[in-house]
Amino acid sequence: MPNATLTDRFGRTVNYVRLSVTDRCDFRCVYCMAEEMTFLPRQQVLTLEEIAQVAKTFVSLGTEKIRLTGGEPLVRRGILELVKEIGTLGLRDFAMTTNGSQLPTMAEPLRKAGLKRLNISLDSLDAEKFSRITRTGRLAQVLEGIDAAKEAGFEGIKLNTVVMKGGNDQEVPELVEFARKKKVDITFIEEMPLGEISDHDRGQVLCTSDEVRDIISQRHELVPTPEDSGGPARYYRMPDSDVRVGFISPHSHNFCSTCNRVRVTVEGRLLLCLGNEHSVDLRRVLRGHPETDDKLRETIINAMDLKPERHHFSTEGDVQILRFMNMTGG
Repeated sequence: MPNATLTDRFGRTVNYVRLSVTDRCDFRCVYCMAEEMTFLPRQQVLTLEEIAQVAKTFVSLGTEKIRLTGGEPLVRRGILELVKEIGTLGLRDFAMTTNGSQLPTMAEPLRKAGLKRLNISLDSLDAEKFSRITRTGRLAQVLEGIDAAKEAGFEGIKLNTVVMKGGNDQEVPELVEFARKKKVDITFIEEMPLGEISDHDRGQVLCTSDEVRDIISQRHELVPTPEDSGGPARYYRMPDSDVRVGFISPHSHNFCSTCNRVRVTVEGRLLLCLGNEHSVDLRRVLRGHPETDDKLRETIINAMDLKPERHHFSTEGDVQILRFMNMTGG
């Protein structure tokens, strides 16, 4: 069947899909999930075959970019087989978001399987603070993973940092220098109000992209660049480096007008917006109509009418969305 194009009611073309392959993770990052988590029963989780079927159907509908997310995608058994299958679909961009813990052994196999780019979470370069933010993570393991990814020769590697005032905002200059040294891009992200957390007050720790940019500008000139990664980040370059510095600003500079993406949770919910609960149950369609992709295609096309014009994240620390980030898929 020839490629179609997914377009919502506001004329935005949807050509980027983020597929969550698991809600499980070996970290318990304070902004992502509760310390004691209850994960989904296996029968509620899409099989790898079902995820591959969703990926193929989206590609038949014009999707050019797929990002695998979690939880932590590399803790899903059989993930390399899924990467190999999606890697054959002719995507313009095929990426994964990971905490980096499994990359020391998996970076090279992932690259050989067809994955093109990696986003690696790195919220601190201080081992004690890193442990406090991730609750269970080891900084040395993640740094080793970043080096392994570099050695594996990925087309693009980017570090992601969620900035929290009074938590890791003082490390912003050091993180930029680390990115420059490693010759990898870095993106600073405003924390999003997803899930009830008890570790901190989101309203008090919100560090806006403008504040982070001001911190960096004290050391490095930041020149805006029109470069587009196909995602929500706005990028800047430094005159003396090839490294890009990005900012994802769901609060202070929302990117809704150019939103080109949807998400599929590990339980098969097609989320039309990160900041709204608009969703369609693809698992029911997959399991109710296993013979062909026709019903799945029809459901995805019709779902575009549910995509809202924008989210309404609050800067007061309120929780608008009760699902945690690990349930959402990044």
